[in-house]
Formats: sequence, structure tokens, C-alpha cells
Amino acid sequence: DGRALPAFIGQALRGEDLTVFGDGSQTRSFCFVDDLVEGIYRLLMSDYALPINVGNPDEISLKEFAEEIIKLTGTTQKIVYKPLPVDDPKQRQPDITKAKEILGWEPKVSRAEGLKITYDYFKSLPASELGKLPKEFTSRK
Repeated sequence: DGRALPAFIGQALRGEDLTVFGDGSQTRSFCFVDDLVEGIYRLLMSDYALPINVGNPDEISLKEFAEEIIKLTGTTQKIVYKPLPVDDPKQRQPDITKAKEILGWEPKVSRAEGLKITYDYFKSLPASELGKLPKEFTSRK
């Protein structure tokens, strides 16, 4: 779907070089889904009616993230750089101050631990499914 994590892991498992757009200095933060669901659930169960950021403020550059994926997967692929899309954000780092104060929430799963779990999931997929979203996310009833 074009997101860094499934794209990088899918490319590594298919034996392809990892594609980074721009020089890789733009940052992202990754929050494991269990933590995200817990934060949303706590907001739902609270009396607070305004938006609250939930996410992981642990920020990493896309170049460093691609290097982490290469190390995790044990592949020998390289990072290839392509032009940065015009609308690509330079930084993504949520401010979770309100989540901590109001919901008593912050992420528990480290990026390394979440990546290992995610990589194990991707390894279990047939090669034809790598880089695709599971059917339950794409089929309409």
C-alpha cells in the first residue's frame, strides 16, 4: 500500500532493493497495532470528547529504518533512492502528552519488538501476497 514498513519488508523478502524516496532524512514514527488499539480504546472509554494523539513519539529517519529492516531480515539488498514526492511529509512524530495525562496511555511495544513480530507475520505469507494487504482489509461486504 506504499507505506514504509510493508514496502520495505516485502521488498527484502522478495530479494529486491529497498526504495527510499528523497535522501531518507524524513522521519516517521511507528506504533505497534496493539498499543494503538489500547490508546483508542482508552479514549473511547473516557469522558474526554476532543481528539488526542496516540502513536509512538520514537522517531527514526527512513534511511535508518531501511537499514534496520535490512539488518532484521538478514538480506544483502541495498537502499536505492528515488525522487521525493512533492507532498511527502518531512516529519511525523506525534505529541502524546495528552494521551499520557488524560488516558494514562503510552506505547509499550518497542519498535524492535514490533518489527520482529511484524516480520514473522510477513514471512508466513506466500510470496504472491507480499506487499499486499490481507483480504479482510480490502474486501467489501
